Amino acid sequence: MRTSYQYRLKPTKEQALHIDKTLDMLRCQYNYQLAQRFDWYEQNRCSIDRCSLVVCHIPELKDRPNRFSQQATLTQLKKDRPWYKSIHSQALQEVPKKVEIAFDRWLKGDANGKRSGKPRFKGKGQYKTFTYPQFKKEHFQNDKIILSRIGAVKVIVHRQIPEGFDIKTVAVTKKADGYYVTLSLEDKTVPTVKPDFDTNNIVGIDVGLIDFYVASDNTRIAAPRYLRKSERKLKSAHRRVSRRKKGSNRRKKAIRKLGIQHKKVADTRKDFHFKSANNLLKNYDVIAVEKLNIKGLAKSRLAKSVNDAGWGQFISILTVKAENAGLKVIAVNPNGTSQECSNCGTKVIKPLSERTHNCPNCKVSLCRDLNASLNIKARGTHALKAQIMSSLKSL
Repeated sequence: MRTSYQYRLKPTKEQALHIDKTLDMLRCQYNYQLAQRFDWYEQNRCSIDRCSLVVCHIPELKDRPNRFSQQATLTQLKKDRPWYKSIHSQALQEVPKKVEIAFDRWLKGDANGKRSGKPRFKGKGQYKTFTYPQFKKEHFQNDKIILSRIGAVKVIVHRQIPEGFDIKTVAVTKKADGYYVTLSLEDKTVPTVKPDFDTNNIVGIDVGLIDFYVASDNTRIAAPRYLRKSERKLKSAHRRVSRRKKGSNRRKKAIRKLGIQHKKVADTRKDFHFKSANNLLKNYDVIAVEKLNIKGLAKSRLAKSVNDAGWGQFISILTVKAENAGLKVIAVNPNGTSQECSNCGTKVIKPLSERTHNCPNCKVSLCRDLNASLNIKARGTHALKAQIMSSLKSL
């Protein structure tokens, strides 16, 4: 089992200054190594995909920079720029890894083949996290954590690390309202499947914008709309930033306050997602959800409301927490869940504005979202049985 705990740091002024300098130096190194990749790409690319065999000439290709070749240059970097010795070597070695991930996602794509946009150089203040890939558990005791080259930093421990978990990595992050440390924890003894796992204890949920989700047991949670409720404060904070002179300390202060306001919205939304996921996992062993194209919906005219609901974050939290608890989340095909009758299967075409499902065949009348959640539950049950049968055949 792998999980992560995040705590707030309370560094001294000297420690905070050291963290800021570390982040800025890592940002410069990130930009430099990303520029090396772009140079290699421009020197070796060719817009011509075919040519005559008579005059064909293939130029000598340059060696492609990779994570290990760029890590090997860090020793010379510390000789040329001695101030980089103030950064822990492993934290510095994580920079080429980040560069390679961003560059490869642009050229090759991720595991599913989806390509990201071209990586950008990071401006001042945009590099916010550095990582210690190895960490000793004894360096985190009581309310202090020892970070290499920074010292013992005070931590607000709002919850203790469970027994049996080992600290694998430590990441230090600067946010709008301060500094945080994220501990990646692992315990290999935790079972991957709950001992009393019940495949019949299943529920389907249909996410929406009016109700955040409607479950197949007819329980529903209203959409909190945290962004909509905070728009007035955010608008006022944006106005203060626009009225400040660029480069002034007053503008920096206004930007910091704006960031804190946005973080409050994000934190309250995330807290709501965690609590909603916990409520579902306490009552059910299997949760069926729709496999929605959330990125596509976020580009439609409903973009603001979709982003405010945060369906993607909720499903991600629900999936991770289910795996950690030995439970299961099944994603099903969303096509026709609102149009098909959950009682007889008849397709009843209706516009989005029509919120009640009325079947002319079996005379069933119920809420549109409840009908969809019942269809999602049925599809989830079918998919779960198919997975069980395939796993039995493979034995």
